[in-house]
Amino acid sequence: MQRLSYFILVLGLAFVALSCRQSPDTTQDEVTTLTPYTADDWKDANIYEVNLRQYTEEGTIEAFMEHLPRLQEMGVEILWFMPIHPISVKNRKAKGDLMVHDIEDEEERKKYLGSYYAVSDFRAVNPEFGTMQEFKTMVDSIHAKGMRILLDWVPNHTGWDHVWIEEHPEYYTQDEEGNIIDPINPETGESWGWTDVADLNYDNQNMRDAMIEDMKYWIAEANIDGYRCDVAHGVPSDFWQKCIQALNDVKPVFMLAEAEIPRQLNEDGFNMNYGWEFHHIMNEIAKGEKNATHIDEWLDSADARYSKGFQMHFTSNHDENSWAGTEMERMGEGHQTFAVLAATFDGMPLIYSGQEEPLTRMLKFFEKDPIGFKEFKYHDFYKKLLTLKKENQALWNGAYGGELQKIETSNDEAVYAFRREKNGDKVVVILNLTDQPQDVTFKGDAYAGKYTNVFTDGPAELIANDKQVLAPWQFYVFSNK
Repeated sequence: MQRLSYFILVLGLAFVALSCRQSPDTTQDEVTTLTPYTADDWKDANIYEVNLRQYTEEGTIEAFMEHLPRLQEMGVEILWFMPIHPISVKNRKAKGDLMVHDIEDEEERKKYLGSYYAVSDFRAVNPEFGTMQEFKTMVDSIHAKGMRILLDWVPNHTGWDHVWIEEHPEYYTQDEEGNIIDPINPETGESWGWTDVADLNYDNQNMRDAMIEDMKYWIAEANIDGYRCDVAHGVPSDFWQKCIQALNDVKPVFMLAEAEIPRQLNEDGFNMNYGWEFHHIMNEIAKGEKNATHIDEWLDSADARYSKGFQMHFTSNHDENSWAGTEMERMGEGHQTFAVLAATFDGMPLIYSGQEEPLTRMLKFFEKDPIGFKEFKYHDFYKKLLTLKKENQALWNGAYGGELQKIETSNDEAVYAFRREKNGDKVVVILNLTDQPQDVTFKGDAYAGKYTNVFTDGPAELIANDKQVLAPWQFYVFSNK
């Protein structure tokens, strides 16, 4: 068997293989039967965010469906769709503080399609995307391929064209003069600036009931598998407890909270929330503002705060890409290293639309801006990570996976190494989280043994107390399966 040092020499060969072009039509449309699922159906899953407007030139459900075989072959299991509902025209945003109605040129106004999150009808499909029947057909196709689908739900507010504005103004937060208002920052008492939406009033029980019924509708009518809930921390806890129970009474669902509130996993019924703090730590390490030891500090804190569920880890999503920059801009040459960390860490990995291309620019949020898939350069990179996640129990989600055990090194500030083990399945991950070569000694022998290098598919033997030189941002993943 070869030692780890051998794989440092041949790792470059892996990148040649990972750069192979993978087009949407190269994979057979394999159909599997989706069996009825249980509460632990998500134990080994990953998640992929779909920005439908920008995914194809057409920006439609029908056009997106051509990519389903490719995504299935890549190993994607949960598809999270940004809101598919009609978008309000009234008070539609253009860019910055500029509203569409402030633009005099009619052709210029047509460019601005509005925010996904300014919903005008919770029970309809945006006609720009397609029809309800096309959506149902897509859900059936997703299920036939053994995948699941989550809808992005916007519980805090609606667009100004929503039927509730006229029929139920009492559903909304109002000022002293009875005017419906946009969302307010409770800490400052000032507007968040989300002037294209109207704030919902959760003191109104009838509104709560109507919201739950609209959420149940998509499960019963279209057979979706759950929700990603926008700004979930802005909604009262007792609403979520009642809502999630009601949804699970229709069928078991998976619930993702866009929040980082332990209570929502521990008590409210959500299965997963955002690893925002961990994501920001990765960005800060990439910039040299923090080092690898901060990962352990965060992990210890998370272990103390959470008793249920797990977190979603990512290097990009629609918010980060459109407002904070691409992973290349935020993480530089280490962006793949942090993708490996997110995929092997304690939680569920997220891939955003286009990261497999890769997407090297910030997508416009209010305008049409197609990703322009051509190369699929990182298809195999992500496929290897997602396949490992599925096949090796050590990387399963939450309590279903193996505990993350740190491998001490001679330079823990620069190199982050860990192992995970579950039911005899083992994974060892070694990451140089700096832009400098690192001469490092690995301490102990708990990680020692014979493995396969996941990115070269070649054998490797890890030696106790081994010494290695890691190139800048170098990463290794070893599996005993």
